[in-house]
Amino acid sequence: MPETAQSPWRWMDGFLSPELKRVPPEEMGRARLLIVITLVLMLFDGMILLFLPVSPQPWVHGPVILMSLAANGVALGLLRHRSTLDASATLVCATMAAMLVFTLSTSQWSASASHAAITLLPALSVYLIGPRAGLLITLPVALFIAVIHPLRFTLWGDLRGPEAVRLWMMNVSAAFCMGCLWVVSWLHSSARRKAHQAREQALRTLRESEHKLHTLIENTDDLVCSLDVEGRVLVVNSAMRKAYRIREGREPVPGEPLFPRGSAKLAALGRMMAQSFSGRGVRREDTFVHADGRHETVEVSFKPMFGEDSQPLGLTLFARNITERKVAEAKLSEVHRTLLDVSRKAGMAEAITGLLHNVGNTLNSVNVSVHLVTERLRASRVGGLARAVELLHAHRGSLAAFLERDPRGQQLPAYLVAVSSQLVEEQRALLAEQDTLAHALEHVKSIISTQQQHARVSAPVERVSVTQLIDDALRLHALPLERAGVEIRRQYDALPEVMLDRHKLLQIVLNLLSNARQALLDTPRSDKRLTVRIAARPEERLLIQVTDNGPGISREHLPRIFTQGFTTKKDGHGFGLHTSALAALEMDGTLTCDSPGPGQGATFTIDLPMQPPSAR
Repeated sequence: MPETAQSPWRWMDGFLSPELKRVPPEEMGRARLLIVITLVLMLFDGMILLFLPVSPQPWVHGPVILMSLAANGVALGLLRHRSTLDASATLVCATMAAMLVFTLSTSQWSASASHAAITLLPALSVYLIGPRAGLLITLPVALFIAVIHPLRFTLWGDLRGPEAVRLWMMNVSAAFCMGCLWVVSWLHSSARRKAHQAREQALRTLRESEHKLHTLIENTDDLVCSLDVEGRVLVVNSAMRKAYRIREGREPVPGEPLFPRGSAKLAALGRMMAQSFSGRGVRREDTFVHADGRHETVEVSFKPMFGEDSQPLGLTLFARNITERKVAEAKLSEVHRTLLDVSRKAGMAEAITGLLHNVGNTLNSVNVSVHLVTERLRASRVGGLARAVELLHAHRGSLAAFLERDPRGQQLPAYLVAVSSQLVEEQRALLAEQDTLAHALEHVKSIISTQQQHARVSAPVERVSVTQLIDDALRLHALPLERAGVEIRRQYDALPEVMLDRHKLLQIVLNLLSNARQALLDTPRSDKRLTVRIAARPEERLLIQVTDNGPGISREHLPRIFTQGFTTKKDGHGFGLHTSALAALEMDGTLTCDSPGPGQGATFTIDLPMQPPSAR
């Protein structure tokens, strides 16, 4: 942790060289302890010099104290000009050992070697110059205390008996304690060094990982931004900064909200964060219009971040420019639809060719029968029968005399018998030809009915993303709805792709959206709203609802709303809803309407199977 300017240790940094001022915190602690020890030793030397006149041996103590004072001063000077602590620490520890040996050698107190102050030497030497160098300084002093110092009072002195034994025991114990303290300090130093190495390795690994992650994030073309639970920016890459600068006119600042407080964008971000933290994936597409008129589509996804206690820590925002992919998908979809249209037209042409061929063959026999009927009618004796009837009518007053005396009347009965026989024969022939014509026409009807049946079951069915299709339909009506101030609400459940006739469903949805738009344009209310809902129903069925808060539909009009030719619009023709209802029936579905009444809007519901009948 960096130290503040009011730290009580800052004044010690004046004794350090510029290189030592930049060392790590642990090394800085060693340097400051060395400075404190040196200053304390110099203060102690100064106090001894003040009392030097009353010393029993001033000519001995004076030069030694001056040498100690000079050595400590040199140590401070080395700290000011060297980049490491080794020379200064070694000089200070050696001076301490020398002064300790000198003090014990000149002291007349036999128990001076067992003073607790001697235990400071191994601990400080191990801490300041390391275990090996500390052993080189501690070992001679310990040997001096354990051997030479007791010899001075026993063998070379007059201390005998139990007092001498006690002195040897105290000094050996003191030397042993120094050795034990050096071992403990060495173990502590080794453990601390290993911990420091492990910490440095962990920090190095962490820095490398951070560098790799930072390089990866910076080198990607995707927009990456990390936010906390309050929507404040934590990490943002260069691509995100550039895009944010283009859209918002400024760069995102770490620690500040991504969007200004109180803005609609921040509210929308909060809703998406709540949805993301609830465990549901959040993914959306955002279209941005540049100043030059270019449209840019960005796919945005939110990934939550949780702590070890499963508490939300924030989320990561990933955005990718998918404009080119959208254009390619649109082109591919257009090519696919074109191929479907071409295949449909080709199938229709082939079906019509077969239909015309079969109907043409049948019409040939119809033509022959019609020709025969015409020829028989032209050769019919109906005209002679009419003349005979006129002749009878002309002689109706003397009909018996005419039939007996007039030569024409005498031939008339035989003629009538012959004409009646011929007319009966003509009737039989015409009835036979009429049966032929009826059978031929029935055959034509059967051909057309069969073709219609095949046309109904062979409609092209494909895998369709219903949400994408609804969005495409809404996009076609987006401009007039926006101009009219209509709010569009989307309520989409997560659904898989379904198998259905794209063109028929699109035809139905476009018609419903057009009617809803017209209804909202005719209403005077200001809060115009259009809601599109997509949901899954039991038994693998799909529900699509288009709801508006327009003028609504009266109860007496609801039963007739899908009737052909019925309309409530002034310029309507009454075919759109009728055609849509038929298209829904052809897809094994239904189209229904519900309205609470005038002024309360209307809801149109499409109920379709998720799989075509053949697949089920």
